Amino acid sequence: MGRSWDCMGDCPDMHSYMSRCHSCRVHSGCFMVYDQANYMGNAYFMRRGDYGDYMNMFGWNSWIRSCRFIPMYRGNYRMRIYERDNFGGQMYEFMDDCDSIMDRYHMNSCMSCNVMDGHWLMYEHANYRGRMWYFGPGEYRNFMNMGWGNMRFMSMRRIMDSWY
Repeated sequence: MGRSWDCMGDCPDMHSYMSRCHSCRVHSGCFMVYDQANYMGNAYFMRRGDYGDYMNMFGWNSWIRSCRFIPMYRGNYRMRIYERDNFGGQMYEFMDDCDSIMDRYHMNSCMSCNVMDGHWLMYEHANYRGRMWYFGPGEYRNFMNMGWGNMRFMSMRRIMDSWY
């Protein structure tokens, strides 16, 4: 209800379009929404659907401040995760979802990654629970320098074309 604004792609700061965004409708595609400008703060993945009261649904005490469009991808998925920053320590390569890197590889920390193919969601807890972050193709050398503090990722899943 109230004023609306149509977003077709990335928006680093919605404040110039509307002072507060408390709900949204995704007509097509997938988006990550954030409670701070410049894709920072709490994040949530949204696919096609209505999100009328996301604040209660996600437990946020703020509003949507920025959003990032996730392009559809149909191909192979490949990502390498590293135990330490700057691609140091143990390395493991993923081509499919992993519900627990601790159970699968006895790895209790992931501090950098290289996404070669596809788009991924990484979660702070096993079984795709807790806070989540979006990773598109690229090198992510140090999660601490990305404003996430001492964040640990314990599970990851591919954003598949069936989600659109």
